[in-house]
Amino acid sequence: MTGSVRSTCAYCGVGCGVLLTPDGLGGLEVKGDPDHPANRGRLCGKGAALGETVGLEGRLLSPRVDGRDTHWDSALNLVAKRFSDAIAMHGPDAVAFYLSGQMLTEDYYVANKLMKGFIGSANVDTNSRLCMASTVAGHRRAFGTDTVPGTYEDLEEADLVVLVGSNLAWCHPVLYQRLSAAKVARPAMRVVVIDPRRTATCDIADMHLPIAPGADVALFNRLFTAIYEGGALDKDYLAHTDGFDAALRAAYADKGDTGLDAAAVEAFCALWLRTGKVVTVFSQGVNQSSSGTDKVNAILNCHLATGRIGKPGMGPFSVTGQPNAMGGREVGGLANMLACHMELENAEHRQAVRTFWEAPTVPSAPGLKATEMFDAVERGEIRALWIIHTNPAVTLPEADRVRAAIAGCDFVVVSDVTDATDTARLAHVLLPATAWAEKDGTVTNSDRTISRQRAALTPPGQARPDWWHLAEVGKRMGWTRAFDYAGPAEIFREHAALSGIAGRFGLDFDISGLADLSDSAYASMAPARWPVTAARQGGRFFADGAFYTLDGRARLVPVISRAPAAPLTDARPFRLNTGRVRDQWHTMTRSGTSPRLSRHLAEPYLEIHPIDATRLGLRPAELAEVESNAGRAVLRALVTDQVAPGQVFAPMHWTGETAPTGRIDAVVASVTDPVSGQPESKAAAVAVSRWPAAWYGFAATSSKPAPRAPYWAAACSQGGWRLELAGTNTVEDWQTEARVLFGLPDAACLDMSDVRRGVHRLAFLDGDRVVAALFVAPEPVAVSRDWLAGALGGESAGILAGRPAGDRPDPGPIVCSCLNVGVNTILSAVESGTAMSVEAVGAALGAGTSCGSCRPEIAALIARVHAWEAAE
Repeated sequence: MTGSVRSTCAYCGVGCGVLLTPDGLGGLEVKGDPDHPANRGRLCGKGAALGETVGLEGRLLSPRVDGRDTHWDSALNLVAKRFSDAIAMHGPDAVAFYLSGQMLTEDYYVANKLMKGFIGSANVDTNSRLCMASTVAGHRRAFGTDTVPGTYEDLEEADLVVLVGSNLAWCHPVLYQRLSAAKVARPAMRVVVIDPRRTATCDIADMHLPIAPGADVALFNRLFTAIYEGGALDKDYLAHTDGFDAALRAAYADKGDTGLDAAAVEAFCALWLRTGKVVTVFSQGVNQSSSGTDKVNAILNCHLATGRIGKPGMGPFSVTGQPNAMGGREVGGLANMLACHMELENAEHRQAVRTFWEAPTVPSAPGLKATEMFDAVERGEIRALWIIHTNPAVTLPEADRVRAAIAGCDFVVVSDVTDATDTARLAHVLLPATAWAEKDGTVTNSDRTISRQRAALTPPGQARPDWWHLAEVGKRMGWTRAFDYAGPAEIFREHAALSGIAGRFGLDFDISGLADLSDSAYASMAPARWPVTAARQGGRFFADGAFYTLDGRARLVPVISRAPAAPLTDARPFRLNTGRVRDQWHTMTRSGTSPRLSRHLAEPYLEIHPIDATRLGLRPAELAEVESNAGRAVLRALVTDQVAPGQVFAPMHWTGETAPTGRIDAVVASVTDPVSGQPESKAAAVAVSRWPAAWYGFAATSSKPAPRAPYWAAACSQGGWRLELAGTNTVEDWQTEARVLFGLPDAACLDMSDVRRGVHRLAFLDGDRVVAALFVAPEPVAVSRDWLAGALGGESAGILAGRPAGDRPDPGPIVCSCLNVGVNTILSAVESGTAMSVEAVGAALGAGTSCGSCRPEIAALIARVHAWEAAE
């Protein structure tokens, strides 16, 4: 392929447009699309580095059965037979699909049609259950359907933006950039961040409310009573709603502790009440809770009571975590929904879908939600399981138990781009899928904008699209006519036509205006915000007070706060929060292949307050063991006051492939919201202790290492791999151990060891070039990691010093991934007086001038220098 291709970023739900230019050698140049409404040319660090993630190393290039390569007919025939046999022997509910927000809408549609319409089970769920299910449930309770009322422009037009459980700066960076730019343009705009942690997003906050974990309902119930007492009700709008009195009684009855002082709560409520144009943005800190649906409804109650919804700069706004989480919701990818927002338990809806599909049956009851599904796998009730583009052996709560359940399942199919995931290693059949830059279809972002995903690269080997995998199995199971698709455009037209039926039922999701797109019009389709009908395109919902309940009225839902499900005890006194880091994505199968992204935070870590670390005898950069009833993890200690005493935070990206003891979801208990089925991923009760390391190590190697230490974490680097190591037992012969680690039995070795002190420094050579190096000490190793990783392939002179010579400054750990600017470079500029502001650092070094995601960290470094100077 030649020339630039307009497509969509593969990461979060912002849905940024990208321009992809193939280099003719299998690589891509990636730029932001200036014409896409979501980003107008902006990209975050992850998006800007997408071109580094399209290589073929680790790609699954042919179907594989029981570990052996085979051809498509053999693999697909086996899948069809095993699923058909399981259905014949045990009924349709003995099989299940577990899907992903990485799938395109067309893929999702075919999966939903195959399972619900033809297999006849609702056992199809998605990893969006771990992400946005509580929002879906809250929307349906309040609005009658899963409708996001507003648009991204509302964040820029609001006078007050409240961010609840959302680290927008790291998790949705381009939206953060848009909000930050709006605040600069309109200094009177106010931003409030409600989060137990002080995150990078607080850099633009006028108020940070470090709420107690799980206390969102209590806080918004306080706001609800303040709205009533302060005379801020919109009585005309309330005439379009039911449930106000019950919701108000519940709010007054709620005595839950917010963890905030009364003055802070009063100041927040006063700001909210006196500001008409309010947008409340919420994300995983709200959703991932055993009371997540109630949290959503507590927020919606406040907007409904004041009529601040569906108007420019007003409304509740859920931001999704995955690129097509919204598309999956639209096609009924969740176990309790039908396509196009129709209801599984509504007989008229079921009959309409069945007739449209010409399907033998449509189930009348919801299927198994994600955690329930894998419980059923564990019990042996699910006999055949198909997992597509997701890694539940790492990402689901009680991940060790889930991994064992998958390993014990009779028949497991995995469609993915790689065989190197914890889940893929458990599959009986692996099906090679197309990767992001090879896909063709559509995705829907958080503000209902449907964008085209266009292929810029030719699929390698035998990789095929996900819809094709599913359709071919459907045909082999006997439903040839229903799944005889020529391509994604035909699937999209069918989906759009079905949405017209939903529209005739009076539902919100209707894109029937796109049902007659020709193949060429589909190929050139511009971004479009739904609904798309002859009468309406895009816009906001609910300003007119018309809702999708049976009587057309919204529901204010009475909610009372509940503490997290796991109580804190003397044995487990810490509340564990989990989340994302700035430059990595999910389980790193894509972002982890970019050396640039891996330089920011290359190892799983545990944020812990200095008071707690001191009490535990845990020093910075030592290793901490985190343990719960469900499992354990070992993580690098990051001692910081960004978390409160008694709270700890760990990111969720590391796997058995990259850091076996860093799989934090092994620690999270399988407790779910009773309405949405979404797991409580941010409030586990855990014990923390110092892991008794006898030695620590750091290694850099040009070939993939084979670590066997009790603790290790690997990340790719420009010249190969970098590796953190630790162990509890003494190693007698470090040179022999290093040769095994690096696979270098005969290479020349430079060895500078002090056995008495337990310090060892070794470098292995190919001629006079360094191919690997290992540094060991009884405490965390102090070397210049980025410099060492970059020294691979260079001359050996000075390598054992572990840092550059005095005339070659060490940039330190990377802060700005876009332009490779390190901590030490920024600190030097600030300390010298060259750059005393974020803008000045940008002008001098370029840091923070590309995607802007690192600006909060630059600001923190500047503040640190100022604090040092003030203390002198």
